[in-house]
Amino acid sequence: MFNPPDLLTLLSAPSGRNPGQVQGQKQGQERERPFAWRDGKPLSHAWLVTQVAAWRRLLSRQAGSRFALYSSDSATFACILLGAWQADKTIYLPGDVLPATCANLSALVDGYLGEFPPQYAPLALDIDDANANDGHNHSHAEPEFKALLPDFPGLVIYTSGSTGEPQAVPKFLSQLATEVASLEQLFGSRIGNADVVSTVSHQHIYGLLFKILWPLTNGRVIHAQQIAYLEELQPQPEGKPVILISSPAHLRRLPGTFTRDQVASIRAIFSSGGPLVAEVAVAAGALLGSIPVEVYGSSETGGVAWRQRVVGADDSWQVMPAITWRVGVNDDVLEICSPHLPDSDWYALADQVQLIDPQRFRLKGRVDRIVKVEEKRISLDGLERQLKAMKQVADARVLLIGQPELQHTSQHESRQRQRIAAFVVPSAAGLQVLATQGKLALNRMLRNGMAHAVEAVALPRSWRYLDAMPVNAQGKTTRADLLALLESPAPASSNPAELPRKPLVRMLEQETDRVLLELTVPADLLYFDGHFDGASILPGVVQLDWAISYGRQYFPLAPHFRGMLGLKFQRVILPGAVVQLELLHDTQKSSLAFRMMSAAGPHASGRITFGAGHAAS
Repeated sequence: MFNPPDLLTLLSAPSGRNPGQVQGQKQGQERERPFAWRDGKPLSHAWLVTQVAAWRRLLSRQAGSRFALYSSDSATFACILLGAWQADKTIYLPGDVLPATCANLSALVDGYLGEFPPQYAPLALDIDDANANDGHNHSHAEPEFKALLPDFPGLVIYTSGSTGEPQAVPKFLSQLATEVASLEQLFGSRIGNADVVSTVSHQHIYGLLFKILWPLTNGRVIHAQQIAYLEELQPQPEGKPVILISSPAHLRRLPGTFTRDQVASIRAIFSSGGPLVAEVAVAAGALLGSIPVEVYGSSETGGVAWRQRVVGADDSWQVMPAITWRVGVNDDVLEICSPHLPDSDWYALADQVQLIDPQRFRLKGRVDRIVKVEEKRISLDGLERQLKAMKQVADARVLLIGQPELQHTSQHESRQRQRIAAFVVPSAAGLQVLATQGKLALNRMLRNGMAHAVEAVALPRSWRYLDAMPVNAQGKTTRADLLALLESPAPASSNPAELPRKPLVRMLEQETDRVLLELTVPADLLYFDGHFDGASILPGVVQLDWAISYGRQYFPLAPHFRGMLGLKFQRVILPGAVVQLELLHDTQKSSLAFRMMSAAGPHASGRITFGAGHAAS
């Protein structure tokens, strides 16, 4: 039976064990035991140790103590993180590498690690670093690692992204170690030796704990690649059990069917980032064989409570071990004392709660203006600051419209999909754009002006331009007054020249022969007109045109289109959809493979061939 170490001593002995406990052949077996899977191939603990030692050497030679880390590969991420801690470096974890995020980081960190844009010169291992034996005379000598200090400031969760002003949440290693211990105490026996598969990023506290630190500390194997959609779940070799680390955004959009082999190995499912409605939890349990365990917490607090909505259970949350809690006297907010916090003071969250019993509470709603759309944390105040900073805007308010998971929404809101609505009083410059170019042009101008700092899901979908903000008798602009302005939609432009023909594009990943783009399809796209009346969908020919257009933008394609192979259209794309477009360039075959997908599943795919001359007739 594997005897797991504490997080703070994870690397201080070979393969996480006391050297006196592992001798000869057994030590060799431990070194070759997988710590991760990548592309179906195992990465051993020996490889992990070598990589961590290499990153320690590289970072020990660097001036400064603060480094930003962004890596999409969980195995590489783990090696860099542990190597940085061994080199006494504090790691900053941004949620993305948008231009505004990188610009904010530049004032906070001394260097960059991982997948940052080239202009930030992220550090990389060279051949000497990767192959060196950490100063030992024998090539097979085990590097020696130190036990980490509990009060070392190992991490800063960087939460700017869609939240407006940058927010840094520091974490001592003792906080992370205590939380890992709590997770093992709560859930360790139910998941046993299962591997870890995830649909969420480790760049946030939930993914970091559940898919990196917890499994590594307790000897469980991680899967290096994050799966984008649940359809990508694969049967495990020899029926090896897995746990799925996921979120409501993925679990709300389950595919219609799974094969028995895909789900037979799932031992447990975890979900965080927002509450699951009971129907979604039960549906996930029926389809995947396990009702998700939901975890409630935040970047600031770490885990606070959990629940599993089995048949007959209510919607209350069970407080985690070692956390003391109370309900605030004045506003019913949840207040906690927790070892997951940096000190022993009471901490007030932004959620109102109802006490059920000494170990359980029910959430009633948030008291601030931080909202979540698709599990992305969005500051409405931050969006308003972005708008007000533009020369075309004199005043602005934004609201989250449509909240079907909450009980206290109006009939008008409950019928709508969640979206951000913007209410703007134009400045003189904005009025000039409206007069000369029209409303849709100003919509695009403001959206593009926010795109450098705001993820696509947080960009407003609805726009209203006002002479002045509506106010009540007390001089306040109320939510009800703003919602009333949405009851009568503004007339759409009748001028086709004003309608957009392309999506809003954001780069996600780029390699020599591969690119992954995020496309936000404008609701007023020209090509929706007449296709079809009463139920607009994006024409397939437009999807092909976009694939070829962006393919030519990123790759040196041959000049002439020659043909199509394996063309499939599987799901319709609706106005306002956010899809991913993956393009793969095969220079040998002179072809461009494309795939469009979203959280709903695959939409379209095919391979386009090109040549120097026209196709034969």
